Amino acid sequence: MLMNQLKSISAILGVVLLASCGVSKKKYAELQGNFNQVQQQYNDINGKLIKTESELSNAKTRITSLDDAIARERANAKDLQEALNKCLSASSQGNVNISKLVDEINTSNKYIKELIAAKNKSDSLNMVLTNNLTRSLSREEMSDVDVQVLKGVVYISLSDNMLYKSGSYEISDKASATLGKIAKIITDYKDYEVLVEGNTDNVPIKMANIRNNWDLSALRASSVVQSLQNNYGVDPKRLTAGGRGEYNPIAGNDTPAGKTKNRRTQIIITPKLDQFMDLIGKSAEKPTN
Repeated sequence: MLMNQLKSISAILGVVLLASCGVSKKKYAELQGNFNQVQQQYNDINGKLIKTESELSNAKTRITSLDDAIARERANAKDLQEALNKCLSASSQGNVNISKLVDEINTSNKYIKELIAAKNKSDSLNMVLTNNLTRSLSREEMSDVDVQVLKGVVYISLSDNMLYKSGSYEISDKASATLGKIAKIITDYKDYEVLVEGNTDNVPIKMANIRNNWDLSALRASSVVQSLQNNYGVDPKRLTAGGRGEYNPIAGNDTPAGKTKNRRTQIIITPKLDQFMDLIGKSAEKPTN
């Protein structure tokens, strides 16, 4: 189409040249106008031609670039195929490793479930033991007895005001009923270990036959152990007496209230998980008053 337009322009130019040899001024002017118009068209077409040639050159450059990219992608695809072939050739060994890993994961999950089950049993065991004890204590006794479960161990904390005569390590008469109830719990669950631990405040003891708070705390724990053994028939092989003096405080010794809390005897019962089902069964029985 572009070549046809150029041919038309050339023909018009020829006519103009022939006419210029013997035509009137009016006709010449008309022909000159036509010539100028054709010249403008020629210029326009020539500009389009130049633009088209430039676009064609750019297109060729892009095609070359695309060809290069295609070649690179084909090479990359070849490399990937080779890598895949290597993986497939080693699939049997890979399957063995995957199977081993799955077995290890299953073993780990089983162990985790066992740990969770053991923890749940331990928590339930301690809760049942605590309930069995506290439901047998009166409201007055509960004011001097604190029962807690800490890290899987049951702590029964008894105040010195309830247990001992003032300034002494001898068991008071009013402690007998409470110790009897605690002894029944200990006896019912005969496979548990029992530690009786004496604690004092930081006020130095002033008694001729007691050197310091270490002695006082150990003697008080020993008095409770002997009372459990002699008065309530607890097997002494299960009992341990220990004194911690003033070095295991649960409150500050700078106030009378803090010192009162620190003067305590703890009966520490360590339950065993193999007794869990027995405890659950006994907890369902109707409590006796």
